[in-house]
Amino acid sequence: MINWFVKTFPNVAALGWTGDAGWGTAIFQTLFMTFWSAIFGGFLGIVFGLLLVLTKPGGVLANRFWHNVIDKLISILRAIPFIILLALIAPVTQKIVGTQIGMKAALVPLTVGVFPFFARQVQVALESVDAGKIEAAQALGATTKDLIFDVYLKESRGELIRISTVTLISLIGLTAMAGAVGAGGLGNTAISYGYNRFANDVTVVATLLVVLLILLVQLVGDLLVKKLSHQRRR
Repeated sequence: MINWFVKTFPNVAALGWTGDAGWGTAIFQTLFMTFWSAIFGGFLGIVFGLLLVLTKPGGVLANRFWHNVIDKLISILRAIPFIILLALIAPVTQKIVGTQIGMKAALVPLTVGVFPFFARQVQVALESVDAGKIEAAQALGATTKDLIFDVYLKESRGELIRISTVTLISLIGLTAMAGAVGAGGLGNTAISYGYNRFANDVTVVATLLVVLLILLVQLVGDLLVKKLSHQRRR
């Protein structure tokens, strides 16, 4: 079996598991970038999504000026292609992490790239919450904090899980793009050690690993949504 694999995928086997170009290293770098960018970008996305809903006309904290500022900021950031964003905020990345290259440096553009996308989806999810429940909570004396955690986030958690799954899948694609410009990971393996060296077997395996990671995220997301749906029915 091992001999067959080495003969069929010689370039894949040549990279090995460890070392700077190893498959284990590439997988770890992809998971590292995905996890931390999801944490930072997810937090910012929820905060900005909440602000969009709370400050809109008729919202709990209605403020047209700040609503317009946040709305335009998110729209502008969403409009910038990620590959351009990498270069555009390179000086900011340098200031924050001390370098513009590597998986840690990629966290800054990945976070900035993913949070506007997530924030817009959070906004849609929160706006789907029944207005009657919000009014009822306000009538009972609920504070803004109560409305955020006990009404908005609680009532929309199923939809939030769905959009989080979609965002994670999108983020994995961004890590592959970031990897192709020096951040490491499976994207870097596919381009630098596969495409650029005409090693098609490396490109194919790296692509399959990215696809498997995406399928795993989708599976976990679907299971969580299904579990939550059963709990609500009870």
